[in-house]
Amino acid sequence: MENKAHALAAGIFVLVAAALVVMLAAWLTRDTGVRDPYAISTRESVTGLQSQAAVRYRGVDVGKVDSIAFDPQKEGNVLINLQINRDAPVTKDTFATLGYQGVTGLAYVQLDDDGHAAPRLEAQGGQPPRIPMRAGLIQKLTEKGEQLLDQADTAMQRINTMLGDANQKRVSTVLDNLGTAAAQVTQLSHNLNSTVQTKVDPALAQAKQTLQSVQSSSDEFGRTARRINAPDGPIDRLAQGTQSLSHAADSFNSATLPRINRVTDETGRAVRLLGRTVSNIGDNPQSLVYGNGPIPPGPGEPGFVAPGAAK
Repeated sequence: MENKAHALAAGIFVLVAAALVVMLAAWLTRDTGVRDPYAISTRESVTGLQSQAAVRYRGVDVGKVDSIAFDPQKEGNVLINLQINRDAPVTKDTFATLGYQGVTGLAYVQLDDDGHAAPRLEAQGGQPPRIPMRAGLIQKLTEKGEQLLDQADTAMQRINTMLGDANQKRVSTVLDNLGTAAAQVTQLSHNLNSTVQTKVDPALAQAKQTLQSVQSSSDEFGRTARRINAPDGPIDRLAQGTQSLSHAADSFNSATLPRINRVTDETGRAVRLLGRTVSNIGDNPQSLVYGNGPIPPGPGEPGFVAPGAAK
C-alpha cells in the first residue's frame, strides 16, 4: 500500500507540473494587444508558410498568420488571412513578401512600404482590407534562374551548331590560310629587307648629299643676304641714291619749274601773235607790197583812175 501511495503522489506531481508548464506557455504566448484582420490574395507559391507563422513589419513582429486557403473571389489565388496589431503602420502603400528563416525553410510574411506618406489601409464592404503581395527574393531568383537556364540552353545549342562538322572544316581551312599568310608575310619581310638594302640605302645616301648641297646653298644665300644688308652695302647705297634723287626733284620743282612756266607763257603769246599775222596776210596779201594802209581800187572797181587819165 505504501508503494502505491508514493506512485500516486508522483503521478499527481507530474500532472500538476505539466499543467503549470502549459499554463506558463499559454501566458508567455498570449496576445496582449488588439489585432485587426487583413488578407493577402496571391497567385505566387506559399511553400513553407503555415498557420501561426509570424507577420513582421520591417523585421518587427506585428501579428500572426490566421489561416491559409484558396480565394473564393479569385480562382487559383491563395488567400492568406492575417491578424495584425492595430498600432502597426499598415497603409495603402504597404506590400507583403515571403521571407524564410535560415536553414529550416519556414516562411513568414514580411511587410514593407515604399517610404512615402500614405493613408492607413481601412476595411471596405465589411471585408478585411487586402495587402498586395510582391515576389520575394527566392521567387525572383527562381525566375531569373529559369531565364538563365533558358539562355544557357540557347548558348549551348549555338555552340554545338558552331562546332559542327562543316564549321570545323571551315575553321581548319581558315587556320591553314592563316599559316600560308604568315609564311608569305615572312617571305615579304625578307624581300623588303633586300629591297631596302639594294635600293633604298643608295637613295638615302643620294638624299643625304642633296640635303648637304641644299644646306650649302642656304648658307651661301645667308652670307649674300648679310652682305646686302651690311652697313654701306648695296641697300644703304640704293637708299642714299633715292634720297639724292628726291632732293634733286625738290630742287627742280622749286627753281626750274617756274622758269619753264614763264617761257611757256611767252612762247604761247608769240604763237598767238604769229597766228594773227598769218591770218592777216591770208586776208590781205597785198599788205606785203603796200603795207597795212588802204588798198587803192583796181580796174573795174569804183574810184579806179587810170594812170594816163590822171595827167
